[in-house]
Amino acid sequence: MSENSAASGLGPRPLISVVVPCFNEEEVLPATYERLTAVMSRLAGCDHELVLVDDGSTDRTWEVLRELAADDPRVHLVRFSRNFGHQCGLLAGLREAAGDAVVMIDADLQDPPEVIPELVERWRQGWPVVSARRTRRQGESWSKRGSAYVFYRVLDVLADQPVARDTGDFRLLDRCVVDLVATLPERRLFLRGQISWAGFPETTVECVRRPRPAGRSKYGIRRQLGLAHQALMSCSDFPARLPVLAAAVVLGVAVAGPVTGRRAPRGAWALGVQLLCLGVLADYVFQEYDQTRGRPAYLVRQSVPGRSAARAARTGAPARSTSSRVAAGPMNPDDQAAAS
Repeated sequence: MSENSAASGLGPRPLISVVVPCFNEEEVLPATYERLTAVMSRLAGCDHELVLVDDGSTDRTWEVLRELAADDPRVHLVRFSRNFGHQCGLLAGLREAAGDAVVMIDADLQDPPEVIPELVERWRQGWPVVSARRTRRQGESWSKRGSAYVFYRVLDVLADQPVARDTGDFRLLDRCVVDLVATLPERRLFLRGQISWAGFPETTVECVRRPRPAGRSKYGIRRQLGLAHQALMSCSDFPARLPVLAAAVVLGVAVAGPVTGRRAPRGAWALGVQLLCLGVLADYVFQEYDQTRGRPAYLVRQSVPGRSAARAARTGAPARSTSSRVAAGPMNPDDQAAAS
């Protein structure tokens, strides 16, 4: 257990929260629940809870989740008003989790839950961040494997702070890390980058990414490109420097032109640089506008609180029967200050 957790005077049975974002996963959820509970129940000396976030599903995902919560007091549910995206689902789970450590894992079972005991063991050894590094990616096309390989290495070169290679969101965070990440005000999220930015000591364990046992991937090329774009914007100042680099290239070509006897078409280079600069600036302006207009990252339509004694002991709320609430997502710090 980390020094931060030990200093807080935790008892002999820490609570491990498992956060699982779900979007149209009705086919795989029963298997996900069974494997997670089997793994977590075998963890010696630990209590656990499952924080399942329905990210605006349009199938029977919410009904399946309600059935699980009705039978298991360790299940805590959150339902978004619409689909806000995978990263928002993880953030909501982190904010709802009551555990002394929190594991983030997708519902599709491609990241094996059986690796969680290794994550917990490293946490007990004192590591506040433990990531699962994918050594192989089974059942994925060569284009998916190749793009993932290139993405992590390009990000590693351009990122202001190192981001662990070949790691997704499957990782364990100590309570002190969760408390920090959950309060960051950014709306456009790339949690891996924000965790790396925080600078806590991090280690990895190896795992093999498996094929989906049921259902189909919801992360198409558009979502992948969107995540890669947000990763670059969140973790690197390279896009802001790009106009300067482009201008330097154009200036170099202009100076070298008379020497080499080659000239670009009149105005082509200048127009290209102008468009590039405008595009980069527009991207930054929109992200700043999106942040300052103050909308929450997500809206909660309904939640079903977990009823376990371990959760009640940490939240101060009594263990209670299943209930629901409808509420907006958390306000950003500026809104909270205004409300107070």
